[in-house]
Amino acid sequence: MLDIRYRTCLLTGASTGLGEAFARMLLAEGVRVWGTSRDVARVPAGVRPLRLDLEDTDSIEEAWRTAEAESGGIDLLVNNAGSGVFGGFPAGGVSGFERQIDQLLKGPARLGARALEGMRARGRGCIVFVTSLAVEFPIPFMAGYDGGKAGLAALACSLGLEARTDGVTVIDFRPGDYRTGFNQSMARISEAGEVADATRVWSVLERKLARAPEPTRAARDLRRALLRGRGGVVRSGSFFQARLAPFLARFGTERLRRRLAARYFGLG
Repeated sequence: MLDIRYRTCLLTGASTGLGEAFARMLLAEGVRVWGTSRDVARVPAGVRPLRLDLEDTDSIEEAWRTAEAESGGIDLLVNNAGSGVFGGFPAGGVSGFERQIDQLLKGPARLGARALEGMRARGRGCIVFVTSLAVEFPIPFMAGYDGGKAGLAALACSLGLEARTDGVTVIDFRPGDYRTGFNQSMARISEAGEVADATRVWSVLERKLARAPEPTRAARDLRRALLRGRGGVVRSGSFFQARLAPFLARFGTERLRRRLAARYFGLG
């Protein structure tokens, strides 16, 4: 059971999708969970709800202070919250791109820094950054999402090296497509004269997500990673996305990687 290793967890984005599946898994493992959402009424039963807006520094600090005080110390931080914007770069203008970086990189980084401080003092803990397989295979017309997740993956790697002797484990958890309704909540920004490629990629995304695995698979993969107690990259998703495509890319050329991505998204 995970509660032998982790007594308390702060989980961001706990009300829907992967976050909800993570919350239910952690509760079943006996872990006390503080879960964040912009709409706390949607947080699963059994989770202590906290409001959090990753674009608001005060909101981040308040959520962290509350979770730390009520829990007596957070053993596990799962940085899962985020959102996507679909459209040609820069979708929503430069300010729209910057909002994505705030949500996907700067906010989680701030939470990670606060968690690291307490975990180092106690000599134990784990920080999970939920990034994406888009780190390895960027999604066309989602530059803000790709950039934010890639930055978060680089942060996870750097922090893992820095904290390796402090008793703190850092996991870069990279999910592929899951049937979470992510596409339905994603902001789609269509500029005048949107190119045919954008319409084609959007159709591929919706089709792939409709056939994707259920979020419970991601929760099982995260549970296994936490039980192992080792840091590093953990890929999760369908066999093709999480196993085959990274294998081919690892031993192939950059040109092969681009060809695989283009073919996958219907771009020739």
